[in-house]
Amino acid sequence: MKLKSYVSLFLLAGLCAGASAQKSAVQSIEEYRAMLQDGNPADLFEAKGEDLWKQKRGPKKATLEQCDLGKGPGVVKGAFTELPRYFADTNRVQDLESRLLTCMETLQGLNAAEIANTPFGKGEQNNMTALATWISAESKGMKFNLSQAHAQERTFYEVGKRLFFQRGGPHDFACSSCHGQDEKRIRLQDLPNLTKNPGDGIGFAAWPAYRVSNGQMWGMQQRLNDCYRQQRFPYPGFGSDATIALGVYLGVNSQGSASVAPAIKR
Repeated sequence: MKLKSYVSLFLLAGLCAGASAQKSAVQSIEEYRAMLQDGNPADLFEAKGEDLWKQKRGPKKATLEQCDLGKGPGVVKGAFTELPRYFADTNRVQDLESRLLTCMETLQGLNAAEIANTPFGKGEQNNMTALATWISAESKGMKFNLSQAHAQERTFYEVGKRLFFQRGGPHDFACSSCHGQDEKRIRLQDLPNLTKNPGDGIGFAAWPAYRVSNGQMWGMQQRLNDCYRQQRFPYPGFGSDATIALGVYLGVNSQGSASVAPAIKR
């Protein structure tokens, strides 16, 4: 056999071995996640969130049980899978966390601006994450069905799409750099293509989630904030139109996918 043929066979064998190793690594991660699902620490945040919803708090000594998440005052089940959406009382498109901010201010008298400026995982931001965890759990298994009926909802989708593909920063990154194509990976992590419906429980349909690597519970606002950090962009404000627009774009693209939130992540 000629040398050229030996080289070709050697390269082919190497490629096959590499593909097998990659598949094995991905499968191992999935098995690891499956084991962690039994006793997901998110359960603790979920219990805390339910308690906070019913607890009389703030200067007005009121609960959040009259908070309208889009399906009427106090209705929680199914609300998560329809957010972000337009709210007439604020004349804004809001996601779950920004809507909770409105309710905490109007119903309980808490300072919305102060909460928005509080670092993630501190004070009322910690409570915000717990509330979002419980509310998302109440819609677990339900399919996303975001509205595009209002003009602002459609505008936010288009803005979110542009932001998703906007490149910049010292590395010339965009959201699409990691999540704009099929079959991309970082280290051993599969990266879903979020420009189309990624399927049940993937991408937008998995947050809030518990991060095993740092022992923290993250809501979608923190997840998007960290994406900007990795792109070396300035941090967006909590509940900003930019993060909500990205949520609309990702949520509409996930139409029909089932939510698994609160999920568990590496």
